[in-house]
Amino acid sequence: MVQSVANTDLPGNFGKDPGLSELRFGLWYDFRNPNSTERPFSTLYREVLDQIELAEKVGLGSVWLTEHHFCEDGYTPSPFVLLGAIAERTNSMHMGTNLIVSPLHEPVRLAEDAATLSLLSSGRFDLGVGLGYWKREFEALGRSLKNRPSLFEEGIEIIRRCWTGSDEPYEGKRFSYAGLPTYPRPEACPKLLIGAMAEPAIDRAARIGDGFLSTQNHHQAAFLDAWVEHGRDLSDAQIMAGQWAVVAEDPEKVWAEIGQHAMYQLNAYIDWGAFGDPDTIPRFENPQSILDAGAYRLQDANLAVDEIWELKRERPQVRDVHYFAQLPGESVESGTERMLYLAEKVAKPVQDRLKFASDAHVAVAARSV
Repeated sequence: MVQSVANTDLPGNFGKDPGLSELRFGLWYDFRNPNSTERPFSTLYREVLDQIELAEKVGLGSVWLTEHHFCEDGYTPSPFVLLGAIAERTNSMHMGTNLIVSPLHEPVRLAEDAATLSLLSSGRFDLGVGLGYWKREFEALGRSLKNRPSLFEEGIEIIRRCWTGSDEPYEGKRFSYAGLPTYPRPEACPKLLIGAMAEPAIDRAARIGDGFLSTQNHHQAAFLDAWVEHGRDLSDAQIMAGQWAVVAEDPEKVWAEIGQHAMYQLNAYIDWGAFGDPDTIPRFENPQSILDAGAYRLQDANLAVDEIWELKRERPQVRDVHYFAQLPGESVESGTERMLYLAEKVAKPVQDRLKFASDAHVAVAARSV
C-alpha cells in the first residue's frame, strides 16, 4: 500500500489528465499449435476463449492478437474472426491486433472488417498494423517486400477515408479506387496503432499513427521524440507495450518447464527474418541462451510490479502492457496459472497504486487553487 504522494513520484500531469494514470494489463495470442495432432485446433480455440472470459472476470483489461500466414503450427491467419468470437464472450475487455501485416491486405477490406468489429464490440477494438518482413508470405500473396512503405502508407490513408465516409476517388502508387463510400461506418473510429523497430518505421508511426506498439519496451523514447518532432502533443501519444516476460511465483521453475517453447517461438521468428537477415543471426541453442540474450525476462510479482511502475512513471503514455498468455505448444492450463498470478499479484497492485497517485495529485492541485 502506498503511504504518501512522495512515494508515488509521478509526473504532475497525472492529475490534469486522468488517462495518463490508467494502465491496462492484458494477454497476447498467436494461437500457434505445434502439437495439433495431440490438441486439435478446435480444442485450442475453445480453451482460449474460456481463458479470455476468465481473464476478464479476474480484472485483466485487454486481449491482443497477431497475424501470419502459411504456418504449419496454425499461427493466427484470421484474427478478426477470432476477435469477433472474443467480443461476444466478453463485456468490457479491450481488443486489438498486435499486429496485422497490413501491406498484405486490401485496405478497403481491412477498413470494413475493423469497422464491423468495432461496432460488434461497442467500440472496444483498435487496429494495430505493421510493415511485415517475411518474404514467403509476401510472395505467396502477390506483394513485394520492397513496396512495403508505399503499400503501408497508402493503406493507412485509405482506411481513414473509409472510416470517415469519404466518397472522393483515390489514385495512388499502389492502389486506385472509385469514389465509393464504405458502410457501415464505426460509431467511434478505432485507433490506428503502428508497430515498428527500425528508425524510419518508428518515424512513420509517429507521423501517421494514433499510437505505438512496442516490443520489449524498446524504441518507446525514439517514438515519443519523433512524435514531438512532428509537432504532435505528447499528451495525445499512446503506447501499447508487448512484454516478453514470464511472470510467475517461481519463474525459474516455470522456465525449466516452458523454456523449450520459447526457443521454438524465437527461432521461428529468426527463420522468418523478423530480426534481420536470417543468414546472419544465430539461433538459440537452449533456453538459457534466451535469458542470457535478454530475449525473455523472468520475474516474480515484486520484479514485475517494480518494472511496470518505473515504466509508467518514466513514460505515462504507456496505456497497455500485455503478455503472451502461453507459448507455442504450452498448455492453456499452464498459461492460465500464470494469468491468474499476473492479475492478482501484478495488475491489481500497480493499478491500485496508480489510482492512489492520481487521486493524490488531484487533491494536492485542489488545495493549491
